[in-house]
Amino acid sequence: MGKRIISQARGHGSLTYQAKKTSFIYKIQYPQGEGEAEIQKLIHSAAHTAPLIKARLGKEIFFIPAFNGAFESQKIHVGGNEIKDGNILMLKNISPGTRIYNIENNPGDGGKMIRAGGSFAIVSKKLENNKVSVVMPNKKEVIFNGNCRATIGTIANAGRIVKPFMTAGRKFYKMKAKNKLWPRTSAVKMNAVDHPFGSGRGKRIKSKIAKRNAPAGAKVGHIRPRRTGRKK
Repeated sequence: MGKRIISQARGHGSLTYQAKKTSFIYKIQYPQGEGEAEIQKLIHSAAHTAPLIKARLGKEIFFIPAFNGAFESQKIHVGGNEIKDGNILMLKNISPGTRIYNIENNPGDGGKMIRAGGSFAIVSKKLENNKVSVVMPNKKEVIFNGNCRATIGTIANAGRIVKPFMTAGRKFYKMKAKNKLWPRTSAVKMNAVDHPFGSGRGKRIKSKIAKRNAPAGAKVGHIRPRRTGRKK
């Protein structure tokens, strides 16, 4: 009998294809209240590409990605309109041209966008009906509700892609913590028991269009595509 192909094995959810649970113990969110918060600790999280800030506002403790220049015992403000690195403000209170990160997609969701190490967005302009335009890292403009909150500054760890992994072992454990399939190899390089595209004797590429009624193990490649090929 052949082995499960990779798509089946990942769906089965064995220990090999499970995320490391201890990597996701910190949930990024903003506090409910407003006022002056204190950074208690800078934390390394295997599930994030930047260090996290553990801050306290009154009796409430929250975690957000660290900004460049953050240090323990530093004071940051939640609410208000002071433009300073680390402060958490509503978009409507942030002046155009300011760098921000960890932007809420909807007011109160705790921050969903721009959370990778070294990234930032720029407040572009304020629009009518309490809307704010923000330029994302890919240079596209996105319109947000003015009541959505964001953190002032740039996320730390901008040089994370400068230093190479050096060894395959380091890369393996980094990808393992995030439940990423690594190393990736093309399907035609595999054996026939490992993938429907496997073997081929001379690497004659099979059709990548899966049949409409194909079983789960063979439903790989293009699933019922409307069209294929390069657009002319």
